Amino acid sequence: MILQKRLPYDPLSPRPLPGIAPLDVADWIRIDEAYAGQMKERERLIAEKRDAVIALDESARAAAEELLDTVLAAVLEKPGFAQEAGVVMRPDGGAVKIDRADPLGTVGRLVQEDFCLLDKRGDEHVLVGAVLCFPASWSLEEKFMRPLVGIHIPVLSYDENIAKRVQRLFDGVQAGRPLWRFNALWYADPGLHQPRRENDRREERHETRADFLRSELQTVRRLPVTGAVVFSIHTYVLARADVEGAAPE
Repeated sequence: MILQKRLPYDPLSPRPLPGIAPLDVADWIRIDEAYAGQMKERERLIAEKRDAVIALDESARAAAEELLDTVLAAVLEKPGFAQEAGVVMRPDGGAVKIDRADPLGTVGRLVQEDFCLLDKRGDEHVLVGAVLCFPASWSLEEKFMRPLVGIHIPVLSYDENIAKRVQRLFDGVQAGRPLWRFNALWYADPGLHQPRRENDRREERHETRADFLRSELQTVRRLPVTGAVVFSIHTYVLARADVEGAAPE
């Protein structure tokens, strides 16, 4: 099991949807105590299940390359990262060759975050690229090239009102001024890679019967050159005993 012991926020505090707040750019990429374990799992998934965890429309290649440059600049400000001769050394000792022909694969091997690239097509932003190693009950293959409303099927809370608010958020986010939110759901399975298609039966979640809290720190950031919007996901999984305020089993 790959688990964290703590969260940088209170996952059980109520926040009205979409629960967005400003984010310090320095906190866009986070390195936590599960870094080594999560990166090992990311390496495995990219090597063994690449088609399931990486997708890129050719129209979004420039945005993917800009994302790579943005992530590189961010990690090289973090302790434990270093770059030499086109290779980035990670804090866990891993070495990642900077492959500009594979920007999403490279990004996916550098940091714990998953990244979704969205571009405005008509009235909605469309998922045009992603590295998604740790999906929480959705499938990249199924959601690729869909607009925001289609991506959120079958989320019941994503009604017309929320959809309009989220679209306004994606329209209005400014370069250099990222936003963040979080979610929190109880899971019986602590696995990080949990894809699920829309029509697959969702297991009922019972807070008092699940042993693990899965929480995603999600950010929205606009890339200044291409104008694409980046939706990032940093996944935390904690045992119930490590979640302050959680009801005992």
